[in-house]
Amino acid sequence: MSPRLSRRLMLGAGGAAAVRPVAAEDDVIPEWSRTLGEGVDQHPYGKPSIHEKAVIRRDVGWLTASPQSSVNFTPLHALDGIITPNGLCFERHHGGMADIDPARHRLMIHGMVERPVVLTMAELKRLPRVNRIYFLECAANSGMEWRGAQLNGVQFTHGMIHNVMYTGVTLRTLLDAAGVKPGAAWMLAEGADAAGMDRSIPLGKALDDCMVAFAQNGEALRPEQGYPLRLVVPGWQGNMWVKWLRRLKIGDAPWHTREETSKYTDLLADGRARRFTWVMDAKSVITAPSPQAPVVGHGPLVISGIAWSGRGTISRVDVSLDGGRNWREARLDGPVLPLSMTRFYVDTEWHGQEMLLQSRAHDSTGYVQPTKAELRKIRGLNSIYHNNGIQTWLIRPNGESENVEVG
Repeated sequence: MSPRLSRRLMLGAGGAAAVRPVAAEDDVIPEWSRTLGEGVDQHPYGKPSIHEKAVIRRDVGWLTASPQSSVNFTPLHALDGIITPNGLCFERHHGGMADIDPARHRLMIHGMVERPVVLTMAELKRLPRVNRIYFLECAANSGMEWRGAQLNGVQFTHGMIHNVMYTGVTLRTLLDAAGVKPGAAWMLAEGADAAGMDRSIPLGKALDDCMVAFAQNGEALRPEQGYPLRLVVPGWQGNMWVKWLRRLKIGDAPWHTREETSKYTDLLADGRARRFTWVMDAKSVITAPSPQAPVVGHGPLVISGIAWSGRGTISRVDVSLDGGRNWREARLDGPVLPLSMTRFYVDTEWHGQEMLLQSRAHDSTGYVQPTKAELRKIRGLNSIYHNNGIQTWLIRPNGESENVEVG
């Protein structure tokens, strides 16, 4: 249903047009309408308005031992649409951000291939390129919430995610050119950062939809996102999207088997483990209202959020105003793409009533986002990874919001 302008909205919450006395000219015409602004030569690279200075990535100092092996969070509460601005995409590093000269950077492809190769950035950019919009989510996103409501802000509960357009070369193009040998089944991807970050990836996934990207949202990758080259592994957990990519080795088995098992393992309540939990299940969250985006004033209210699934396309999102007792179907707006964020809205009115806001995603496979209680019943509390449970925000009569749990 398309949103409509109502007489109530046009006239104001009181139902009648506001009457404002005419003041002196200086009060009626603001200063920005009476003076020249800065010229086009002042900001060669654009930046947000100073009035948006609070919309930044934020970290949690106590979360890790050092900022070089830590994370900061996307301010989801302040964003709309589905594309995350480059300067607000969350960061996760293991050895700090690498500062790489692209003229000296190389990508090696070797192992079980007929034609091992070392490519410069210039050579990579001469190959056929593609543009794809994907979400990237850390497996630990929402991880602090496994044992109960912890962090009071969607930036911190769900902000280890972003959604951008990547430009680059498909892995199939590169591996077909190198000539993968029979029997090959795995690929090791290695980064050039101080941690020498590496991950093993099944070759079937590598040849399906993975990319080697050199641009993001139309410009070169930011250093914190892997400049000049990163791996893109659509729908799979973020630690496999190796940044500062320098080497791809093809083999017949995963490398460092014991270590790799721990990287892709979620512990269950009975002591067993879910192994190779790569895919990010369907998930959603209401971004506004939320603890960092309180409701201001009575009247029309737009409830906004995002949904995504690593298994396909978001087919539907339900929203509840009463903690899951009743649900209404949200309006999906903007592009609805596979393995990408989808924006949803509910247009309603608020007059100080308490609300328990929840959202529930459905994807194209028929999967429905579970409650936290349903997840804990199966997985227990041992893991911090792959928490895609339904999030609840309590909206108080004063418009402020709090992270709570229901049921």
